Amino acid sequence: MSPSPTKRMLLVALVVLFSDQITKILILTFLGYGHEWSVVDGFLRIVCWGNTGAAWSMFYGNNKFLAGLAFFALIAIYLNRKHFDFHTAGGQIALGLMSGGILGNLVDRIHEGHVVDFIYFYLRQRGGDELGFPAFNLADVAICTGVGLVFLFAWHSDRVFGSESPRLEI
Repeated sequence: MSPSPTKRMLLVALVVLFSDQITKILILTFLGYGHEWSVVDGFLRIVCWGNTGAAWSMFYGNNKFLAGLAFFALIAIYLNRKHFDFHTAGGQIALGLMSGGILGNLVDRIHEGHVVDFIYFYLRQRGGDELGFPAFNLADVAICTGVGLVFLFAWHSDRVFGSESPRLEI
């Protein structure tokens, strides 16, 4: 017997939240703020940075506002879940990924006063300067993956079946 759609979404969200928070606890415990560990020199570092902004540090310094926005986003996702392929396992997983990621970063904003980011990809240029992608965490990966899946399912079902036809399932 498979879980109900809401239970599946919540289960995915809890797995994401737990994984995200465990990795952040490990980073804070074993690395600490401001420290870095080079995994692949010139390409990947594990860092321990705080971010009071959103993606790419947009709205930097607005932690309380972004925490409130995250709370309302969770409510909006839950109340509008029926509009996002929620009747399919894929839709439930996508919304669970998004919800778990939002929760993971919300916990940070409340507990730490900022989001803990720790994955940093970069390229070392010939002069020694770095060209880096903004640091991120597992919650960010889950949010982006969930949003990508929602778009993929919507695009695929509209493109293949037309807008009134059944949705793609995983």
